[in-house]
Amino acid sequence: MTIDALETILIVPLLAAALLAVLPGYRLTAGLNVAAALVTFLISVSLFWMKPQASGYLLLDDLNRVFIVLTTLVALTTSIFSASYIAHEIEIGRLTPRSVRFYHAMYQVLMFAMNLALVANNIGLMWVAIEVATLTTVMMVGIYRTHEALEAAWKYFILGSVGIALALFGTILVYMAARPVIGEGAGAMVWTTLIQHAARFDAPLLNVAFVFLLLGYGTKVGLAPLHAWLPDAHAEGPTPISAVLSGLLLNVALYALLRFKMLLALNPEAIAPGPLMVTMGLISCIFGAFMLYRRRDIKRMFAYSSIEHMGIIVFAFGMGGPLANFAGLLHMTMHSLTKSAIFFTVGHIAQVKRTQKIADLSGLTVSNPLLGWALVVGVVAIAGLPPMGIFMSEFLVVSSTFARQPWLAILLAFGIIVALGGLFLRLNSVAFGEPRGPSEPTHASFVPIFAHFAIVFVAGIYMPPALVAGFENVARLLG
Repeated sequence: MTIDALETILIVPLLAAALLAVLPGYRLTAGLNVAAALVTFLISVSLFWMKPQASGYLLLDDLNRVFIVLTTLVALTTSIFSASYIAHEIEIGRLTPRSVRFYHAMYQVLMFAMNLALVANNIGLMWVAIEVATLTTVMMVGIYRTHEALEAAWKYFILGSVGIALALFGTILVYMAARPVIGEGAGAMVWTTLIQHAARFDAPLLNVAFVFLLLGYGTKVGLAPLHAWLPDAHAEGPTPISAVLSGLLLNVALYALLRFKMLLALNPEAIAPGPLMVTMGLISCIFGAFMLYRRRDIKRMFAYSSIEHMGIIVFAFGMGGPLANFAGLLHMTMHSLTKSAIFFTVGHIAQVKRTQKIADLSGLTVSNPLLGWALVVGVVAIAGLPPMGIFMSEFLVVSSTFARQPWLAILLAFGIIVALGGLFLRLNSVAFGEPRGPSEPTHASFVPIFAHFAIVFVAGIYMPPALVAGFENVARLLG
């Protein structure tokens, strides 16, 4: 049964987390972590051929199917990268066997929480799942127990809690707007019921609710000026968690926001959510682009790149329409794959060079050719140069915007060009400067890095018709 498959992508990570919390031995736990992620991914792929009936708690539709498969794919490749990355951290004494057990268990709890947020048919349950994901990543960011890591985890906890509290208040307001129409009880929080009756909800309450939801979930998305937690969390936490944060968790919060955008779009008297999303997306894009020029830490630099790209994605969904929504989905997918691969590369570079300072990472293509050229490919991809997939998605966003709002398209293109300049300014010294510093051996795993780049490269040239059709269905669903 399809519902069994949905339940399985929740049960597998939970069971794996329980086992990983008690099993000894790094090799065994790392292998189990990869195996659990692989099983979850294979089950998620099977959902493409299933047409389930929604229950009161679980839901599968065209929108979350895309997010589920992307999430489980990146979770799988990150677990493979994590195995080699954590092995090196154990060797140099940064992590103890006890902290490694905790790390692996929390990784699977995080996968469970993100999957639950995506398949939840109850907006309250979705909020709980995102809160669990937040608390889990807070603990993982501080796993090194250094002053900087604990400070970053504390900042993430405070700002994330404020954001999730605002999202909770917005969720309650949606319930209050639905209650007179649907009635008391859990039925007024079931997404499939809400979407059927949205046109009759109290519009002023929905308007206020969306503002709180945009601010609350926008904090989790990393939109400026609600982004302050994101650079610190990326810089101080383990690099696999940086990959998960940029590649997955930001998308989960965006998914929640899109659900409520669809709700408002069905109420003729409610405000249009698009202009609010366009404004915050454009601010995030331009702000993130300029901040790239001032970074001295390579992980912080790519964290601000994530802010810029999430701004582009939110901008695209705010513009709406089939083409802009398609571009937003494509950009979200390409960004997740590209940015996680970049963090895989940067994680190994930091281990080899024993630093994250950009000034000390010069000449990588000479001292560490594979890592250096992998970083070059990553920057070319994330900057949106052809033939990579992000070039196509950015081209579609700008062109669809130019046809409707030329000035907005010019501002968006300006932000993209500024970001390109910032990335290549840093890349020039890091990849092609005079080699500096030590070059230690590492357990580098290039399989997930090159797998992601291969997908992004192929998508920039050719996308399978089935994938295009799936994205088009979701684009129409988003309105």
